[in-house]
Amino acid sequence: MRPIRVRIGVLGLALVAGLAAPTAATAAPEAGGGAPAPTVEERRLDGEVPREILRRSGFAAVAPAFARGLGRADSYREARAVVAREGAALWRRAVDRVQGRGPARGDLSRDDDRPLYWARLGMTRELRTWEPGFGLSERQRAALLTELERTSRGQTDLRLPGGHRDGHGKGVKRVLLTGFDPFTLDRDIRISNPSGAVALALDGTVIDTADGPARVETAVFPVRWADFAEGTVERALRPYLPRVDLFTTVSQGRVGRFDVERTNGAWRGGFPDNDNVSRTETVPVADPASQPQWTTTTLPYAAITAADTGRFPVYDNTSVTEIPAGGDEPVVRPDGPTPGSTAREGGGGNYLSNEIAYRATLLRDRLGLHGTLPGGHVHTPVLQFGAGNTDPATGAVTDPGFVRNRLDIVAQTRAIVGVAVSAAGADRD
Repeated sequence: MRPIRVRIGVLGLALVAGLAAPTAATAAPEAGGGAPAPTVEERRLDGEVPREILRRSGFAAVAPAFARGLGRADSYREARAVVAREGAALWRRAVDRVQGRGPARGDLSRDDDRPLYWARLGMTRELRTWEPGFGLSERQRAALLTELERTSRGQTDLRLPGGHRDGHGKGVKRVLLTGFDPFTLDRDIRISNPSGAVALALDGTVIDTADGPARVETAVFPVRWADFAEGTVERALRPYLPRVDLFTTVSQGRVGRFDVERTNGAWRGGFPDNDNVSRTETVPVADPASQPQWTTTTLPYAAITAADTGRFPVYDNTSVTEIPAGGDEPVVRPDGPTPGSTAREGGGGNYLSNEIAYRATLLRDRLGLHGTLPGGHVHTPVLQFGAGNTDPATGAVTDPGFVRNRLDIVAQTRAIVGVAVSAAGADRD
């Protein structure tokens, strides 16, 4: 997810995107001093497509059951326990469904990431509008929403195996991978995000590589500017980057291709997020005085692009858009930024996919891991519906081509991770 100025026709609106808690800033004003109203994102639940996806996946009962659990809570402490338990259960249920454990509970294909997204929104809407008898302060409600976001996105379920990050021996390598929610839902509410499907499919799995087995742990992030500004990426990743052997943020990118993004830029381009909020500004981070305009991948991009990983071509994308030193107009640079320039687009554009890549690699560098930790961003192909199912107003929520495309993207991303782990191990040796 990254509105990239896609140079491929009509997809120029933003097909490349990108975890964090919703805040009061994303909610509508409170009505009559009661609980906040649902957000723009939550109000989309009332459409027929979200209801169909929930019904056909067996997730339609998630939010009502959560509401009943909240209703039995007699204190903030009890409510927090309900939120933590049910949020974690939703993540685990979604992972289990995608990975084939337990009954499918519906005819929607197991690989689908959308039930998790819409069920989570149902839960956040119930929690945001809940008015318990014991009274709930604004701060307490915000804390409950944060807990629900963290647990239901896999942030509290990152279980890294033991070992050392020094590359010695052939122990289990540790990989951290992130995906995103669906986005551009006002254009087509049926949309799925293949990076979210990748996260669900790979969470807790082991990939056999030439450098030994690699355990993958994953989490999913929201498509909301405010969450990123509040530091959700850094809070989620900081405890784990010093402990992993490789990380990659993943999002949906261009049509028909994968991209390993070489350079990430410190600029937000303003494309609306899932709450229809726009932000055009320098990426807000802690200690802005030391903030660089650009960060770079340390993934083994040459090995990844040279390998036969699947049906889609994989590119080493070096292009950026910058304002050159001493200039005042943006210039496209196919070979990366020039000294002293100001970022306007990284290789992954200037939306939240570029931002998560920028934040994750900046965190890597600030932790002193630039020279030792392979990490960066991979853009998947756009997940397209099958031929004849392209009209959002009349099209089906799924079709065989749509499922095949998603499965192929997931399988190829898995293969790319395997190549990256092997190549990184060879570089260490």
